[in-house]
Amino acid sequence: MKFVMIRVHEEAYIKNNSKLTKLKFIPLPLGSIHTDGWLLNQLHIQANGLSGHLDEFWPDISESGWIGGKAEGWERGPYWLDGIIPLAFLLDDDKLKRKVTKWVDYILNHQHKDGWLGPVKNNKGIEYDPWPVFLVLKAMIQYQEVTKDKRIIPAMDKFFRKLNILLEDKTFWNGKISMLEWGRHRCAELILSIYWLYEQTNEKWLLSLSNKVHAKGYDWSKNFNKFKYKNKTKKESFNMITHVVNNAMAIKYPGVWYRQSHAKKDKNSVYKILETLDTYHGQITGVFTGDEHLAGKNPSQGTELCSVVEYMFSLEILASILGDVSLLDRLERIAFNALPATFSPDMWAHQYDQQVNQVICKVAEDRIYTTNGPDSNIYGLEPHYGCCTANMHQGWPKYASHLWMKTQDSGLAVVAYAPSKVVTKIKNNPVKVDLKTDYPFDETLHFKITVKQPVKFPLYLRIPAWTKKATIKVNKENSISVASGKFYCIDRKWSKTTSITLHLPMEFKTQRRYNNSISVERGPLIYSLKIGENWKLIKGKLPHGDWEVHPTTPWNYALNINIDDMEKSMQLEKKSIGDCPFSPKGAPVAIKILGSRIPEWTLEHNAAGSIPKSPANSSKPLEELMLIPYGCTNLRVTEFPTLE
Repeated sequence: MKFVMIRVHEEAYIKNNSKLTKLKFIPLPLGSIHTDGWLLNQLHIQANGLSGHLDEFWPDISESGWIGGKAEGWERGPYWLDGIIPLAFLLDDDKLKRKVTKWVDYILNHQHKDGWLGPVKNNKGIEYDPWPVFLVLKAMIQYQEVTKDKRIIPAMDKFFRKLNILLEDKTFWNGKISMLEWGRHRCAELILSIYWLYEQTNEKWLLSLSNKVHAKGYDWSKNFNKFKYKNKTKKESFNMITHVVNNAMAIKYPGVWYRQSHAKKDKNSVYKILETLDTYHGQITGVFTGDEHLAGKNPSQGTELCSVVEYMFSLEILASILGDVSLLDRLERIAFNALPATFSPDMWAHQYDQQVNQVICKVAEDRIYTTNGPDSNIYGLEPHYGCCTANMHQGWPKYASHLWMKTQDSGLAVVAYAPSKVVTKIKNNPVKVDLKTDYPFDETLHFKITVKQPVKFPLYLRIPAWTKKATIKVNKENSISVASGKFYCIDRKWSKTTSITLHLPMEFKTQRRYNNSISVERGPLIYSLKIGENWKLIKGKLPHGDWEVHPTTPWNYALNINIDDMEKSMQLEKKSIGDCPFSPKGAPVAIKILGSRIPEWTLEHNAAGSIPKSPANSSKPLEELMLIPYGCTNLRVTEFPTLE
């Protein structure tokens, strides 16, 4: 079959006569956005850690069944590929690019005659399990966008035609084979790829295919309309619906389907899901608990790393569909707090579970988790289970590749903030924007917009809901105040180079949390108690060993805080950003605050015990405490009791 490319670049997409609801923001192809500053350095740390080397020694990648090996041929290789592709091209790293090209070439060269991609049998011997192919399709799309590889679209078409035939069989994907349930509960990942191909080829049968997939898939909107899972999940209640990663992926499902259904109820369902998860399982970091299954609001309970990166991807997709500032505020909250906190600073080790109140990381038979094993919260190569080892790589690279997006009115929007550059064309005119900033550690962002020829277009800047009295200054004009929780549009004719300064004031704020505890935040950052650490190597061979982390300083403090005058209770300290800002030593900002120890607050099941109800009494003297950003900690207390 001959294919006609509809979407040569973003402008072609905007003009496409699609039957899908138009995106509010149009993601730029991989390769359009370049990182800078601390974010560029963070990607280098990632490439120099597990992400860039996993395929050299971990059998599930190095000997994956996806490239002809005898190791796991299900989801782990595709997970790794989906994250390493954007990392390789964001860094323009030749070594990493050769690695991913090897994988793409093998998969494409070994596509089955019937169109199936990858191993026909999954790791349980079941034929035609589509779930891992969903991941490969997402990876292939990124690869095609940056390389323009002409093999990708025909290969995807052949696979979808095979899947279309399989779906005609009523016995396929019908819920009777438990192994195939992963795909049924994660249909959004597949529908995204179907839509992408439809917008390249305008082949209307693809929308019929997505209808079939939707009909076979699990109804997440119905689940959250009559939500049953309001407490920590008991063992006898475990199922696909309580699975934390399924829920993180499901957040975007009604939003993705809204593009085809055009039904307001589907769009509204996104917010219903977010609200429900926050209400019953939400954590201060913006994610929700799940030691594999939904686990309530106790800050010692923990959440799986896979759910963090999948939640971020769901928000990145929803941001493009709905364009809602609140979704992007949450994306930043997760990216700057929950994401870095679940890795060792050098990204050679990660946790399966991270805890908001995480005062010790050790192998423990007596543990707070319902499902997860004794080593779930240690830092290592594959603690508890290897899915996070395979899937963790997409977090930073996909965040970086979604910082900037196009708009339907031929404009440009910066939807999330980090030091970066974007190079694109608007109305066929080359446009480059440089963003210099130390955000989220600093309040000020400096933009420089450069055009070769004068061109008129709107530039949209996200003003987070958490800021007050934000200001924008263009060149030497007077600063103007802008409203929070909205996008501010600068619509003008740009010529040569224009400078814009955006100031987002960050104030101390608090939230009441579990057992009337309190958390402290400033801007997009949450602050946690800095606890002394002793790292103990317990297994493995460096640099990819397994580590317990034990506290060397007390952690059981109540804060002496005046909610009505927080500036008197807290003192902010700043220092320059170093090579590893997401580490206890490298934290660029800190807060000094007074607190007293609560001796009766101790470990329970090898985790911080239930938080004493506030206001709490203490006979101990006040001490000066240091709070640093959550993402800079390995051990932490984040939800505190308060003193009388």
